[in-house]
Amino acid sequence: MIRIEIGQCLLEDLIHRKGMTQQQLADMTGISKSQISEYRRNKRKMSLHNAMLIAVALNCHIDDLYEWKVSR
Repeated sequence: MIRIEIGQCLLEDLIHRKGMTQQQLADMTGISKSQISEYRRNKRKMSLHNAMLIAVALNCHIDDLYEWKVSR
């Protein structure tokens, strides 16, 4: 059986590499700055919808937003 676990959120690095701020990402996606901060600090996991919004805003793949731990 394959198991997949969500690891560390990579949002902080992605935002930094794009030269953006959390507020700019919030403005682009309609997701509050505080919620983005919770994602970034691993206090909250993104819903699929919000992950897709963020991935489109950052021009990355949705699976780039987290580290993924895969075991077989």
